[in-house]
Amino acid sequence: MKNKFLLLLLSLLAVGTLLVACGEGNDGDTTPIDSGANNGEDVNDNNEGNDVANNDGEDGEFSVKMVTDTGGIDDKSFNQSAWEGLQEFGADFDVEVDYIHSSSTSDYTPNLNRLARSGTDLSFAIGFLMEDDVRTVAEQNPDNQFAIVDMVVVDGEGNTYPNIANLTFAEHQGSFLVGVVAGLQTETDHVGFIGGVEGELIKKFENGFKAGVKAVNPGAEISVQYAESFGDESRGQQIASNFYNNGADIIYHAAGGTGLGVFSEAINRARGGENVWVIGVDRDQHEEGEYDGGNVTLTSMVKRVDQAVYQVSEMTLEGNYPGGQVLEFGLDNQGVGIAETSDNVTEDSLSAVEEWEQRILSGEFEVPQTDDEYEAYLETLE
Repeated sequence: MKNKFLLLLLSLLAVGTLLVACGEGNDGDTTPIDSGANNGEDVNDNNEGNDVANNDGEDGEFSVKMVTDTGGIDDKSFNQSAWEGLQEFGADFDVEVDYIHSSSTSDYTPNLNRLARSGTDLSFAIGFLMEDDVRTVAEQNPDNQFAIVDMVVVDGEGNTYPNIANLTFAEHQGSFLVGVVAGLQTETDHVGFIGGVEGELIKKFENGFKAGVKAVNPGAEISVQYAESFGDESRGQQIASNFYNNGADIIYHAAGGTGLGVFSEAINRARGGENVWVIGVDRDQHEEGEYDGGNVTLTSMVKRVDQAVYQVSEMTLEGNYPGGQVLEFGLDNQGVGIAETSDNVTEDSLSAVEEWEQRILSGEFEVPQTDDEYEAYLETLE
């Protein structure tokens, strides 16, 4: 088994993880469940009759499944990373893992209900857009165990739910580091940020990135636009085209599948001789930037959704389900950072990244997350 982050995660829980408030094995089967567009009526029969609440995995009967958002498991981003983590967990522990693809946002609730009714031991909701859906299903199925990525789900009184584990990340920290790279390596002193759906989560990416750019290049211009979709590749390409036309030479995206359009636009321009770059997100997107004449991926902000999903699944299998807890994965436990594949990043930029990382870890510098915090940070630069 691979426990790269287990000791760190258990340590995090032991010293005060924030508290604000089981399926039949099939030898690692990873065949996807059919689309959830059936309003939850088609339930996987393989797990009927199992005691969900009390199954601790010791009898070999354990299952972990996930519901994707509309980006799907081939979004080259956080859905794919989560599925990779589940597949690794299934292979390491010889337990059943599976997923349901959501074709639209209306599929979220019925898909989560399908997993609950089929006796899944741990059901993951992948993405903050499922906040209301996982809350509803968890309330209706108090004996089932759920987890959500990128959101803290609370009730009307602000308390977390005992049957929902909340997985969060310090995206602003990792985004700051790639912002440092962008600020140092832009040749036009103009960079861009493209977000998927605007909200509190993606604002962490935006503000962390902008702060990193300004930390090393206070005079740089930063263009920002939201596509209002995580699955519209053509929209991502259109926004990227506008940014590059207006002088930006580096674009950081936090837009899931929409961000693939940024790579397409950058590759088209690079083939024409333009010197433009993309900074990937969530996983190492070096491969997405490859073309016959080179690679347009400058670096990527890696968010270890795969390891977070893996570790929470392992904890649950071992009887330590972190229901009601908020787990944050950041620089201190290697939950975020820049990609190992950073061939296009200069040595000077890598040195600067290391220096700023140490300042963040020591507490000397706190990366802004919100618009207000970013504006306050800019005042310190004047």
